[in-house]
Amino acid sequence: MTQLESARSNIITPLMRTIASSEGVSAGFLVKMIRAGRIVIPANNGRRLQKPCGIGYGLRTKINANIGTSTDKPRIDDELKKLAVAVRYGADAVMDLSIGGNLSAIREKILAASRVPVGTVPVYEIAVRAQNSKKNFLKFTIDDILDTLSAQAEAGVDFFTIHAGVTRKSLSFLKKQRRILGIVSRGGAILARWMVRNNRENPFFEHYDKIIDIARRYDVTLSLGDGLRPGSILDATDQAQIAELKILGDLALRAQKRDVQVMIEGPGHVPLDQIRKNMVLEKKLCHRAPFYVLGPLVTDVAPGYDHITSAIGGALAAGFGADFLCYVTPAEHLRHPEIEDVRQGVIASKIAAHAGDIVKGIRGAREWDRKMSVARNSRDWKKQILLSIDPDRAGKYRASSKPGLSDVCTMCGKFCSIKLMESCSKKHRG
Repeated sequence: MTQLESARSNIITPLMRTIASSEGVSAGFLVKMIRAGRIVIPANNGRRLQKPCGIGYGLRTKINANIGTSTDKPRIDDELKKLAVAVRYGADAVMDLSIGGNLSAIREKILAASRVPVGTVPVYEIAVRAQNSKKNFLKFTIDDILDTLSAQAEAGVDFFTIHAGVTRKSLSFLKKQRRILGIVSRGGAILARWMVRNNRENPFFEHYDKIIDIARRYDVTLSLGDGLRPGSILDATDQAQIAELKILGDLALRAQKRDVQVMIEGPGHVPLDQIRKNMVLEKKLCHRAPFYVLGPLVTDVAPGYDHITSAIGGALAAGFGADFLCYVTPAEHLRHPEIEDVRQGVIASKIAAHAGDIVKGIRGAREWDRKMSVARNSRDWKKQILLSIDPDRAGKYRASSKPGLSDVCTMCGKFCSIKLMESCSKKHRG
C-alpha cells in the first residue's frame, strides 16, 4: 500500500509515526492531512530512509538541495561531497539532476549515500540516453520514458519531477504573449522542442495514467513540474504560468484518486508584491497540495548573490504557505555549483524556511529564537553558537575576534548594551 492508500484506510504506518514524532504533531493529524492530499511523505517503498521527512500543512518548511553532474563536470566524487555538505547543513531532501557521466551508476551511488529522500527529473536521463544512442536528444518515445521511470523507481528514487503541464494548451498562451525569457525550465524546454518536432502532445501528459501506475507501484511521490515557470520577474504570474498551474491541479487530483502522493512545483522569479498571490493561487487551483518553490528569486540583478535573492523570496513564500523550498546557490545563472556554493545555498534556504515557520506558527519555531535570545542576554557564547543555524561559522567568528573581555564581543567591548543594562538593573535592585 502507498502512504496515501494507508491514510485512506486509517492505517498509521511506522513511517507516519516517525514523521509525527519528529514534527511534534499527532499521528492522527498526519493521517488526516495525508488523506486530504495536504501532506506527502516522499519515501520509495523499496528502500529504508534514515532521515525521512513529511512535506505540507502544519509541518516545518522543508528545503531541497540540487546536486548532480554536468557535461563539463561528470565526476561523481564531487557530487557525493556536495550531498554530505547539503545534509550536514540542513537539507531535508536532495535532487539528482545529473546529465554527465554514467547516470545510472551516479544515481545508484547517490541513493546509497543519501540519508534523506532523493528526487530526480527523469526527462534529463531520457534526453541524455537519446543523445547517446541516437545522436539526437529529442529522439525518444513513450517506451523510453516509461522504461526510464521504471528503472529509477526500482532503483529507489523517492520523488519524480514530471513536466506534464507543458501541453499544447498551455504553450498556446506562451505564443500569445511576449515573455522576455520564454521557457527557462530545462525539462520544459526539452518537451516543448519534442512537441514541435513531432507535432504531438506532451507524452508525459498523454500517457499520464501509465506514469501514475509506476509511481503507485513504488510509492514514488509525483512532483508536478512547472515547465513554464517565469525566468524573469517581468514574466511572473502570466497567462502561460497560470494555465499550466490549472492543468497541474487537474493532474494532481487524477494521481491522488489512484493513491499516489502529489506536490506542485512553482516559480521561479517573482517580485515581492506577487509572492502572496502565487501561494494563494496554487492552494486554490491545486486543491491545497504541498507547494514546492524554487526561491522565489525577487530580483534578476544579483548574480553571485542569488542565494540571498531566493532567501528573501523563500521567507515570504513560506510565510504565505509554501511547504518546500528548493535552494538556490550563489552560482545560479553563472556556473555549476561548487561545494561551498552548496553550503551557502542550504544555509540561506534554511534561514528562509525558519523565518516562514515563525510566521506560520509551526511548533518549536519561536522557541528556538527564544532560547537564542535568552543565551544572548546572558552572554552565554557556547549556547549561542550551539543554537546557531550554522554553528561552524558562528564559532569561527567568535574564536577569531579574541575579545579582551570574555563575556562580550569585540563590537562593543565594555560598552556592551546588554552588560550595561545588567549592571544598571543590579544597582537599581540594590
